[in-house]
Amino acid sequence: MSRTKISIIGAGAVGSTTAYALTLAGLASELVIVDINKDKAEGEAMDIADGGAFVKPVEVRSGDYEDTKDSNIVVITAGAAQQPGETRLDLVGKNYRIFSSIIPQVTKYSPNAILLVVSNPADVLAYITYKLSGFPKERVIGSGTVLDTSRLRTELADHFGIDARNVHTYIMGEHGDSEVATWSITNIAGMSIQEYCDSHCQTCEDTLKEEIHHKVVRAAYEIINRKGATFYAIGVAVKRIVEAILRDENSILTVSALLEGEYGVEDIYLGVPCIVGSTGVKQVLNIPLAKDELELFQSSAKTLKSVLQNAEKEFNANK
Repeated sequence: MSRTKISIIGAGAVGSTTAYALTLAGLASELVIVDINKDKAEGEAMDIADGGAFVKPVEVRSGDYEDTKDSNIVVITAGAAQQPGETRLDLVGKNYRIFSSIIPQVTKYSPNAILLVVSNPADVLAYITYKLSGFPKERVIGSGTVLDTSRLRTELADHFGIDARNVHTYIMGEHGDSEVATWSITNIAGMSIQEYCDSHCQTCEDTLKEEIHHKVVRAAYEIINRKGATFYAIGVAVKRIVEAILRDENSILTVSALLEGEYGVEDIYLGVPCIVGSTGVKQVLNIPLAKDELELFQSSAKTLKSVLQNAEKEFNANK
């Protein structure tokens, strides 16, 4: 039986939590953690490996880029962390420079890997990774709005007192402030939010959608203000994406993928429903949106394109 190798670039809170989540899920035969802080990477690997008697067999170790050789998936979490008061887009300049040194090393040793970009801003950095790597678009994926979609489903589930897995909806666009809630296709047991509320809840205010969307957009800020970083939920979200790839599930997840005309948007990575399997993004789904949702999505794309263009100018000027 072939071995499955996953490498994680970055041993910070997100990277180490992702490594832990992947270990618990039993998805890898070999897990390599790489960080500029070698002691931190080694410590995280040692700590996770000590639980070996309680999980499926997996070799967890730290290393350098050469130790990532022939990885099936490389998860990139390295970069400057979002600080209180910062938006994800504020990080693009710092992380562009970091990625310009990381990506050539990753692709040198794992030319056939799928690259999963988690560092913020995930959409912009996924696009930068796509350009720097030279990989086909299906093998460069951003974590997108997988976590944001979970937040929306969880908030709705809490309101209605039901299992979040029975709430069907998406957050699309930027993993950030301009993300779009797709209320027009949101349903519970085949019923719209209004239909479900009318027949089973009857406590919904007119402002419900606005309030819940605000909570979803603000979720990371609220967590960062309280504990300094978010890492548990994104670790689980990354595990879910990796699982879909390794098991060739053909799952529909709102990962960040290259758009080539879908939703009237071209040449940018954004979180959209995609079929995800063994080759990465197998298909971008062009789902019907309400007119206002489509306009907001296109506005989100324009925001990211502007940020990307400015970052590229700054990076090239400082070479």
